[in-house]
Amino acid sequence: MPQQQSIAGRYDLLEPLANGGMGDVWRGYDTVLDRPVAVKRIRPQAVADSPQLAEEFVKRFRREARITARIQHPGVPQVYDAVLDDSYERLFLVMELVDGMPLSAYIRPDRMLPVSWAVAVAAQVATVLSHAHEVPVVHRDLKPSNVLVARDGTVKVLDFGIAAILRTDVTKLTATGSPVGTYQYMAPEQVRGGRISPQTDLYALGCVLHELLGGRVLFSADSEYMVMYQHVNAAPTPLRVLRPEVPKALEDLVLHLLLKSPEARPADVQEVYERLRPFLPPPGESPAPGDTGPAGVPDPTGIFRDPYAPRARAGARRAAGTTIDPRTGPPAPVPVPVPAQLREEIDEAYAHSEALLEEERFAQAAEVLGEVVEPAARVLGAESKKVLALRKNRAAIQLLGGDYRAALPEFDALADAYARTDGPTGASARACRAQAARCRAELGQATDALIALRGLLEVVRTVDSDLSEEAVELRRDIGMLLLAQGQAAEADRILRPLHDDLCVVFGPGDEMSEEVAEALALIRLGLDGPDA
Repeated sequence: MPQQQSIAGRYDLLEPLANGGMGDVWRGYDTVLDRPVAVKRIRPQAVADSPQLAEEFVKRFRREARITARIQHPGVPQVYDAVLDDSYERLFLVMELVDGMPLSAYIRPDRMLPVSWAVAVAAQVATVLSHAHEVPVVHRDLKPSNVLVARDGTVKVLDFGIAAILRTDVTKLTATGSPVGTYQYMAPEQVRGGRISPQTDLYALGCVLHELLGGRVLFSADSEYMVMYQHVNAAPTPLRVLRPEVPKALEDLVLHLLLKSPEARPADVQEVYERLRPFLPPPGESPAPGDTGPAGVPDPTGIFRDPYAPRARAGARRAAGTTIDPRTGPPAPVPVPVPAQLREEIDEAYAHSEALLEEERFAQAAEVLGEVVEPAARVLGAESKKVLALRKNRAAIQLLGGDYRAALPEFDALADAYARTDGPTGASARACRAQAARCRAELGQATDALIALRGLLEVVRTVDSDLSEEAVELRRDIGMLLLAQGQAAEADRILRPLHDDLCVVFGPGDEMSEEVAEALALIRLGLDGPDA
């Protein structure tokens, strides 16, 4: 790429800064806002390897860039723009330019980093993840080369959303049957091709912290396959075996982060931060000699000497625009004629929302519907069909846009409302409970999600065929969740007959047939060991 090339008529590319597996990073300049920027160009072959058609890739690229841009934290370089040229071959993310060095530059087996230095880095990464998981955004590719230490000691976490854009978290099979991905830091559920959740980032953080304190990667072997096999089956080396001065409580935390089951790991990143806190310098304390790393290296402990904390946990959220007491419920709804003006406002809201969805502006599309929920509820009643339909559409848009934390309580409330109005086994109540379960799965609550999905499947089997669209989707979701949890034999028991049914009814080339076939191929690899 020649120097001084311009993209989108406003960003000048001045000089290359770094090369990575996914693309090149350039120092650039925004000629409109008169500021320096970093420009990441995604490699064309990364796009060519995408399983989606080019148009679908463009949609995913823009969607993930928008979601990433919601993370407001000083430890995340802000995404300013997403630029794609007409050929879909040159893809760019324009971001905040950060002056610093990647964490990988400081890891050496012959020069151990101070414990306080490593803990300060991990704690700063934890504060970043606390904000990202609230969006919610899962990084999916946390590793030392994606963590940068700025000159003032601030830790920056790079490449949020890039793995999601390229779907590199999903282990695909090559022509030789070998899984591909960032294998040194892949959680067991990633190796299996299972569902990604915030606990996936916690595992990767455990890998990084183990490497910072131990001076070497968690697992190593002659092949990528064997490293991934170890992530699924092998016990990590306790840090105090490698380095006796590491505090026992810190070793315990790292081992907790590295547990194989996602739900066995710490509950959330805030818990991780609290357990790191005792090893951080207190406010106002001066660093001891050698406590901040080699001479000339940025000091990540400084921010804790003048500290800031991670974002507070979000409390239980009540669905916006509702006043329903879930214990008692509202009075039985009485049909009310829809005034002409309100009908017009609702129609306009749907039309506006659909137009925004065409542009994949999910947050705004949900907000447009939300603006008419409260006035419609006042006139028609909180559980009138039109009000429930508005809320259901809004929740579906939130789910589609990846805002699972907002969608989950709304789907729960809607399921209860539909159970009261249409019966607990009615189609609308079932659909909302299924969507709530999917939100829980996306948020890492796999056990609760499996209980809900299995219960729903039993209900569906009593009122419809095992090959109905609803039943097939539930069977697929249950099997995939089991696979992500390491229950390969149980997942095989669910997915194998499902694949047979899909091939008969829809054919082996159907999208879901291929998805289930790929999961069965992963099970056959035996990554969970001979006893799985």
